[in-house]
Amino acid sequence: MMALMNKLIKARVYRSAKREFLVKCLETGEFLTSCAMGNLLKHEENIVVGDYVEIEATDGSQGTHIVSVAPRANEIYRMIIREGKKKVIASNCDLLVILSSCSRPEFKRGIVDRYLARAHQWGIKTAIVFNKMDEYDASLFSDGLQFECDRLKNLGVETFEISALDPNYKLQFLPRGIEELKSALKGRTAILVGQSGVGKSKTISALCGGNVELKTHAVSKVGKGSHTTTWAEIVDWGDFTMIDSPGVRSFSLDDIPQDQLLSFFPDIEELATCCKFSNCKHEDNSKGCAFWADRDLDSYETRLIHSRLESFKRINEEVCSIPQWQKK
Repeated sequence: MMALMNKLIKARVYRSAKREFLVKCLETGEFLTSCAMGNLLKHEENIVVGDYVEIEATDGSQGTHIVSVAPRANEIYRMIIREGKKKVIASNCDLLVILSSCSRPEFKRGIVDRYLARAHQWGIKTAIVFNKMDEYDASLFSDGLQFECDRLKNLGVETFEISALDPNYKLQFLPRGIEELKSALKGRTAILVGQSGVGKSKTISALCGGNVELKTHAVSKVGKGSHTTTWAEIVDWGDFTMIDSPGVRSFSLDDIPQDQLLSFFPDIEELATCCKFSNCKHEDNSKGCAFWADRDLDSYETRLIHSRLESFKRINEEVCSIPQWQKK
């Protein structure tokens, strides 16, 4: 601790608990408990998990305090419409990883599109991992696995196929598997999301060489004997880290303003600008609609576009059914 006196140290916030923060020094890897003072605590979201900060030793004590927060590359947040502000949960995430099952539970395209909308709102790159490929059930994919990958190519979404339980699984459909996924995650901070039962824990175990027990909860709670419930944290898995938070795992879109949802579907928004009327409903009988007019409705390209349009319309109907004053 003496080495910190009169010296600013760059660190990253791994966990927060009221006014105390567990930070990891970037140079040494040492974990320290730091406090924040003054203007940094005027608003709760001034310091969040994932922030890069500068710390220094507190005079006459064994603790440190945070003196500055670096600009964020992105923020994970929810809008609080009634209060006209956003609630920041975490920051500086490199990748949102959507884990889907190719057997049971059944693959659900709509859930994937919900995750993609939220990732676009946050400005975070996205990858989709198809797990349980050793049990691949083609009947659960109405248009096939390749179709699900092709419909997202324009969004720059990376796709991988794996079997978390079979380290010797051979690729069948996609060019990238577990080794390529490890490379994509190396040195990055990710969020792993997916339905219950898709194999999130088993996938993390496969990525860590099966040694999850040594890595889970490797970061101790902030403050000795603290009973404060931590609502967000970074978990270190060795070559990569993950943001874990109930606020991240919950992907309801009920807080999104009705007039902003289209912007979270950039491929749909781009084509919608070509419609004859600005208030187009994008129905098959809508005059001059770019999604229907002069199109071969049986073509592969049109089917890809319509699959995304259907997801947008379903989510838009749900968002519009919630009064603005009820939005969280």
